[in-house]
Amino acid sequence: MSTNLGDPSMRKSCMLRRLQNQLKKKQESLADHFSFKMLITFYFKGKKENAVFEVSEVIPVMTNNYEECIMEGAKRDAYSEESTKELLEKDIDLIGCTSNVDYFLWPRKDLDRIECTVFSKWKDEIGPYRKIEASFEFCHSDIEKQSMYLLSCKDDSGLIVANPEQNVFLFVDRLNLQTQTKVVTILKLCSVCVYLPQDQLMNWGLETMEQTRDALQLDQSSND
Repeated sequence: MSTNLGDPSMRKSCMLRRLQNQLKKKQESLADHFSFKMLITFYFKGKKENAVFEVSEVIPVMTNNYEECIMEGAKRDAYSEESTKELLEKDIDLIGCTSNVDYFLWPRKDLDRIECTVFSKWKDEIGPYRKIEASFEFCHSDIEKQSMYLLSCKDDSGLIVANPEQNVFLFVDRLNLQTQTKVVTILKLCSVCVYLPQDQLMNWGLETMEQTRDALQLDQSSND
């Protein structure tokens, strides 16, 4: 069988196969060869301005490294154990982003949804970070459904909620604040993890990170 290595897509495919074979020998993750950045956008109801944050650090982690933590969340009925097992059996990278977000998730009525946007480039590449064409959204209505259960958990930290698509996991802490009349329990966002299959790591669109950020700010100003 003959191949046309003059075809850019063919060269890319051959390069990817060679790299994957090398990774298998070294027991490395394909994601280890990329640099990542991520934006988290909080969309609010009404005319309240949206909030856009760039996370301080984005770390690629292979799925099995988080298996114990994710499965523990499934045991607490934070999300489906069946869907979690299916997820862990796939060849998937977990892009774990850590940030001092310090954002209250519950109780609140003004938040509509949270959206994560992931950008990447090869580690030795000089060019801009490009947007990965994958959707990571978490509606606040789904957070509400799981929040009531978290109130009954014994642990105050390391609690997890997941969106129905099982590709966004929010790690939250539970805080008890004393007011003049009563104790108020709140859930605070600590970090965010999104699941991205390895075969989507190079599913880049045309937008750079700067263009996406500008578009989000433009959309925000148009709603003012």
